[in-house]
Amino acid sequence: MSTEKIPQFQYFGVVKTDFKKYLRAELDFLGLTVKELSDKTRIPKRTLDCYLGARASLPTVDIALKIAIALGVTVEFLVTGQDVKVQKRPPDTRLLDTRLLDGNIRSIIQILGDLSEKDVETMLGLARVLKKQSEKNSPIASDP
Repeated sequence: MSTEKIPQFQYFGVVKTDFKKYLRAELDFLGLTVKELSDKTRIPKRTLDCYLGARASLPTVDIALKIAIALGVTVEFLVTGQDVKVQKRPPDTRLLDTRLLDGNIRSIIQILGDLSEKDVETMLGLARVLKKQSEKNSPIASDP
């Protein structure tokens, strides 16, 4: 029987390095400074510098969540560099009898149920723009 143990800190060292790396990469991708992230999250800049510094300390879960929300990513992304797919529930259609809707509308609702929250917000913005455009081009809107 082997008495050799894998040191526990080995795993945490990988996580710290990865958190630092992915946090820095996301800041660079978004063009944000540490000061701007500090302002968005209300986490002191010195604390954020600790996560990005040579020793790369690891934040608590609540702080990691604040950072992830401010950057528009998941905590899993900041730790692993990958977006972990969370199995989503199908959209709650109890309030909406989809049988009464056009097939294309039903398809849109199904697709929206599979998108991330950020993508749903983007689609909502697009729908609003299309609605305004449609209202502008409507014969009723052009009559004085």
